[in-house]
Amino acid sequence: MEQRHLGRTGLRVSRIGLGTLTWGRDTDELDAADLLKTFWEAGGTLVDTADVYGDGESEYLLGRLIEGLIPRRDLVISTKAGSVPDPDRRFDGSRGHLLSALDASLARLGTDYVDVWHIHAYDPETPLEETLQALDLAVSSGRARYAAVSNFCGWQLAKAATWQQAAPGTRTRLAATQLEYSLLQRGVEREVLPAALDLGIGLLPSSPLGRGVLTGKYRGGTPADSRGASEHLAPFVAPYLDDTASRIVDAVQTAADGLAVTPLQVALAWVRDRPGVAAPIVGARNAHQLTAALSVEALSLPDEICRALDDVSAPVHRYPDHDWSTL
Repeated sequence: MEQRHLGRTGLRVSRIGLGTLTWGRDTDELDAADLLKTFWEAGGTLVDTADVYGDGESEYLLGRLIEGLIPRRDLVISTKAGSVPDPDRRFDGSRGHLLSALDASLARLGTDYVDVWHIHAYDPETPLEETLQALDLAVSSGRARYAAVSNFCGWQLAKAATWQQAAPGTRTRLAATQLEYSLLQRGVEREVLPAALDLGIGLLPSSPLGRGVLTGKYRGGTPADSRGASEHLAPFVAPYLDDTASRIVDAVQTAADGLAVTPLQVALAWVRDRPGVAAPIVGARNAHQLTAALSVEALSLPDEICRALDDVSAPVHRYPDHDWSTL
């Protein structure tokens, strides 16, 4: 698998990442082992998790598979901290919480360091410089090799990255940001992606297959074994089952038919090769699904197909975004 630099850093990652959101909850240890081995054998290196995935079970399960199945040195492990199970405060970006959470993640993962450590979301109740200092301390102490954020909007990302770059050698520049990005969700193109490109921050798209909808599996209804039929994941899929999404899914299917490939391959290749993207994070439920996703390595979409998909999925960006002077 091709390797790409993560933002404007020397770290290289596989251009498809393996997501572990369901590990320890819907994905047991046997299936997780199959997924990790399949990914590694295909040349994959970037494995993404978070301290809240499966209430910590995702990290714990990944830790058990490291060394016993895959050498630690062969993986680029990315995890996150900051989300908390508190209905009154969804995110805690305080320095104390973040550093304690990192230590707990390292213990579950059974490793001395993580390669990429993300602040999971912006915390409006904590001064941003305090949150960012946790990243600096994590890197300077060797507990994290690279710093990143997740789910920051455009101004939040730009403010954080500019603050970090204002003191080179003292503060750690942001290597990456992770947000949802697909043909069904192009909101990052409004402000986040331009900021990331300008500041040298790599984008790690989550849900690159539109929460599974872009595979076409929901065109004839909701399969019984799909996330859309799952009690706790159905609300996650539902927003992408409207008429607008249906038109985009139909276009993806048309492109796939014309190229003699699958809709999954078309949708994943589209987001993988967008400007600024380092590696889409794929959350397969089993090795069969992952193998289907990894088969996209040999596919590059023709320019005319990309333009057609761009047109059918184009979000409405008006004043004060790009080209506002033409309005």
